[in-house]
Amino acid sequence: MPSKLFSLRTLSDPTRVRLMRLLQEEELSVAELQEVLGMGQSRISTHLAQLKRAGLVKDRRVGKNIYYCCSPSQTIQDSQLRSLIDMAAEEIPESAMDQSGLQHVLAKRRDRAREYFDKLAGKFGRSYCPGRSWQALSHLLLTLVPFIDVADLGAGEGTLAQLLAKRARKVIAVDISSRMVEFGTQLAKDHGFGNLEYRLGDLEDPPITHSSIDLAIFSQALHHANNPQKALIAANRILRPDRRVIVLDLLSHTFEEARELYADLWLGFSEVELVRLLEQSGFSDVEVQVVSRESNFPFFQTVLATGLKNPNSWPPISGSIRQSS
Repeated sequence: MPSKLFSLRTLSDPTRVRLMRLLQEEELSVAELQEVLGMGQSRISTHLAQLKRAGLVKDRRVGKNIYYCCSPSQTIQDSQLRSLIDMAAEEIPESAMDQSGLQHVLAKRRDRAREYFDKLAGKFGRSYCPGRSWQALSHLLLTLVPFIDVADLGAGEGTLAQLLAKRARKVIAVDISSRMVEFGTQLAKDHGFGNLEYRLGDLEDPPITHSSIDLAIFSQALHHANNPQKALIAANRILRPDRRVIVLDLLSHTFEEARELYADLWLGFSEVELVRLLEQSGFSDVEVQVVSRESNFPFFQTVLATGLKNPNSWPPISGSIRQSS
């Protein structure tokens, strides 16, 4: 039987403290722990093996998955163990963010609709159906857009902005490329969009008046930001209270060539990472889900994230995120 000293020594590592705090709340698989902690499978498995040897966790197999949970300690009373873990976790900044990740993972379990859409993703358009197309579907969805002020941040030439301009009160399309802004401005003029304005500016400091926008959109743009957190904080500032941000981006991937091919600064974002970024940027009611999967290499996946500006708290002036590598 492991000694009390051995158990305490095992708990001296910050990662194992984070694992224990999560497993005290819920039984989780290695894959779910990977998603919450943003760590590799081998690293997590190594720490879990040490916790198991110390008699602090136990596992059970369900099909191909192994689930872990806290095991009643034979050397330390449960109340003492929880107290020790809570005290240690207070010194680990990441442990607070783990709770958001945990809630997201548990929500995914409960979200049976997600399974349906995961199966549906990628099948649209594979078989012919008269009148069914993404173009037609986009126009149908646009009828749901209310008469609001929209910011398309990182708009490029502004195809989305032009679609939105058909229904919105005003659309401001922001891009860092002067040629894109010039091209988009001419397109808006040619198509008679008097409510669509292109502005030259950076995602992290868009040239838009604070608290003047109802909907801020990053459509495949956030992975081009030098600092995604600053970009989201800037979006929070230009939004009116209780208004929404939408992020459509790539799920985290390992296709390094994207940096050269598409000038990507970030190789996408994990679902939990987007939850943390949005919450730390002053958004609440955050929802994140994978909405499409490409069938060809490199098998990019698209993730959709939304959040509501919290009127009771302002985000910090600057933010940070993991460093680009």
